[in-house]
Amino acid sequence: MTPDIPMTDAPPRSAVDGFRERFESLLPTIQREWPEVARHTLEATRGSFDEVVEVIASQTGRTAEVVKDQLHELLEVAGAQTSRLAQSLEPLESQLESLLDELNATLRPRIERPVRAKPLMAIGIAAGVGVLLGLLLASGRRSS
Repeated sequence: MTPDIPMTDAPPRSAVDGFRERFESLLPTIQREWPEVARHTLEATRGSFDEVVEVIASQTGRTAEVVKDQLHELLEVAGAQTSRLAQSLEPLESQLESLLDELNATLRPRIERPVRAKPLMAIGIAAGVGVLLGLLLASGRRSS
């Protein structure tokens, strides 16, 4: 005879950690779902899953289990949206990488050639630009 092991609907530790990491981005969605809960009250939980559940349950009259289930759904939807966004950005990332490689191959020689031909003039220009930027930044500090 096996002892009865209580079954809990507690979220996996990784889901709770994921909630804390995504809490700031989930706040607007949580507020749309439960508008009666004040934002500052949610922010005071600092993304603790259990505290958010407790706050929402106490202020809405819903059970903690219902709130947990709804928060899990929000977290799953947010994760799916993040995955879709990451997949849609992959082609853009590879395109940007190839453009940067092409730019490096074409623009770099055009910049290096004059610097190698006249190194003292290049140093003088760089120093002049540095002095000019320093003066602009220093005057900005004085005026504020």
